[in-house]
Amino acid sequence: MNERLNFILALVLMLGGLLLVNSQYQTRQLRIELEYAVRQVRQLNIEWIQLQLNQSILRRKSRVEENAENDLNMTLPIITRTQYLIVGRR
Repeated sequence: MNERLNFILALVLMLGGLLLVNSQYQTRQLRIELEYAVRQVRQLNIEWIQLQLNQSILRRKSRVEENAENDLNMTLPIITRTQYLIVGRR
């Protein structure tokens, strides 16, 4: 009976060790996935900031056009009033 108890205790100990190794492996895998997700979030934040900067630049260009029209009385050229020069032909 004592041998049987030792065998059962050894079996439980080995099973506990295997479960511990498995849980550590899963923890490592989850940590790797978390680090990957954090890197993706950082990259997406950088792209978002760049897109916001591009958007502000595009807004600024339209602001320049508005200032040119209002302050300098400039207008966009009209196709019927556009003259084309052909170089090299007589």
